[in-house]
Amino acid sequence: MRGNSNTRRRPRWSTGFVAASMLLAGLAAGPAEARETVAAGNPLEMSNGFYADPDSNPAVWARDHAGDARAATIKSAIAAKPGARWFGNWSGDIGKAVDSFTYAADVVEKLPILVAYNVPGRDCGGDSGGGAGSPEAYRTWISAFAAGIGGKPAVVIVEPDALAQLDCLPSDAARQTRQDLLRYAATQFAQKAPNTWAYVDGGNATWIPAATMAARLDAIGVRTVRGFTLNVSNFHSTADSVAYGKAVNAALSGRYGYSVQFVVDTSRNGNGAGGEWCNPAGRKLGVPSQVGGGAEMLLWSKVPGDSDGDCGVGKGVPAGTFSPDLAMRLINGT
Repeated sequence: MRGNSNTRRRPRWSTGFVAASMLLAGLAAGPAEARETVAAGNPLEMSNGFYADPDSNPAVWARDHAGDARAATIKSAIAAKPGARWFGNWSGDIGKAVDSFTYAADVVEKLPILVAYNVPGRDCGGDSGGGAGSPEAYRTWISAFAAGIGGKPAVVIVEPDALAQLDCLPSDAARQTRQDLLRYAATQFAQKAPNTWAYVDGGNATWIPAATMAARLDAIGVRTVRGFTLNVSNFHSTADSVAYGKAVNAALSGRYGYSVQFVVDTSRNGNGAGGEWCNPAGRKLGVPSQVGGGAEMLLWSKVPGDSDGDCGVGKGVPAGTFSPDLAMRLINGT
């Protein structure tokens, strides 16, 4: 049973304020030293496998529809598998929401995967549009997000599509603001969540040229966090995504003199991409969350069965809403 903040057990990984002080000292010394300090807090060594969210959309649907013939299959094929929980302007008090989720994972010694998805102008007004109402509101929100994790081990995917969609923003000033906010987010995770590996979104294998994405990642301070993530909510094969990730790192190394780690979303890439991105037919579940596999980790960042929007074979299902029909299509590859 979860107690209040005064009755929690002392976390097995805790070094208290010492780790945070060391991290801040590393940040003061410069980016290279800061990365070494961040790397010292290895969340994989502080946990025993990834966390399967018991309150994910597919898990809740399977619980609430136990009599449905599809429920057992969805539960075993999707809900029981570790994957990410997304946090945005629907999450209420973000510090409390993040703390609650990461604490629940820490109690069972599992590693939670979180997605921060609240940058102003999110999705450029598309099906998943929204986000914080102002740059100031976002800074407050992402700071509380990082503080909610604190010293607990976690993996965070930072703002899917935010860098890849720079071109859809209306002005150079808007693009600069977006980059400034992502840089601020990276700094917050480095300063306030020393045992978190944060990965800034880097688009997908066919969206932005690798050299361009490398420049964007460098501009937002990717070297202050663990690295970047690819293919979030998309369908490109792991092989194609890994090849692109290596090309981005080659560009980072060649132009800026460093490289970083990257992870790949494999939640729906079992059949690769078919040329469509919004609830396309014929896609399939990919390799479940794991360490290695060509990237540092393969993760179910997108929740399988959650709609991309009112489109494709999910016509009529709003973005982020779970559909058992979409889930079964991914299980069967239809």
